[in-house]
Amino acid sequence: MLEQPLEYIEIELEEEPIELCNLLKVLDLAETGGQAKMLIGEGYVAVNGEPCTVKRKKLYAGDTLAFDGEHYQLTLAEGVEPVERPAPSRAPNTEQDAPTQRKKRNRSRKDKKDSNTGRKPISFG
Repeated sequence: MLEQPLEYIEIELEEEPIELCNLLKVLDLAETGGQAKMLIGEGYVAVNGEPCTVKRKKLYAGDTLAFDGEHYQLTLAEGVEPVERPAPSRAPNTEQDAPTQRKKRNRSRKDKKDSNTGRKPISFG
């Protein structure tokens, strides 16, 4: 039996890249960003024919998306300059390629409180 060629719905991008979770919202395939991330995380979305669980995967013109039996082809809108894709990163396969161990920071355990409010400072590091 012959396979039928896939029919793609063309999606024109006004800028690239676009994150996968945002694309699902823009296409109304998910009602919220949380729902989009859940669908991606559970493996309901395929990018370029491969199941994708990377929620914020960057998509470019030429990429394909498959979700709920529909197939989408990303293209650039007229007059939009294409962005150069980053080179694919490769996993280290030898001990020489392996990243060096990071040293842990020496953090003091003292309770540092603001003298005016009596609260501990918030650290984002």
